[in-house]
Amino acid sequence: MKYWVAAAMITAALTIAANAQAAETRCGWIENPTPANWWLQDAENTWTIMTQGEDADAVEGMDLIPDISEHDYIKTNGNYGYACACMGVETDGNDRITKILSFRQLKLAKCRADKALKFPG
Repeated sequence: MKYWVAAAMITAALTIAANAQAAETRCGWIENPTPANWWLQDAENTWTIMTQGEDADAVEGMDLIPDISEHDYIKTNGNYGYACACMGVETDGNDRITKILSFRQLKLAKCRADKALKFPG
């Protein structure tokens, strides 16, 4: 019995550790140029969050992204545009964000000052 309890505790600890390692902080330009199209461009990559027509594969945590137009924001197309943000995310390791854990919108000046970031668009 002690063996099973110990094994369960070790498994739980490893699961928690694996999940903690999967989370990444990504900061850069959050872009929403048209309906249902979202991506984050950081110093390393352009990360696809959602593309129009992929409603069935909506990313868990999209509800954590508020209306970015209510803060420091550049309008480019009607109600659409881009802002600067940091996000806690999980990725597929290639170019897709698979889960959003947190979202914090920053001043545009923060991204503009980061020479590692390409200007959006």
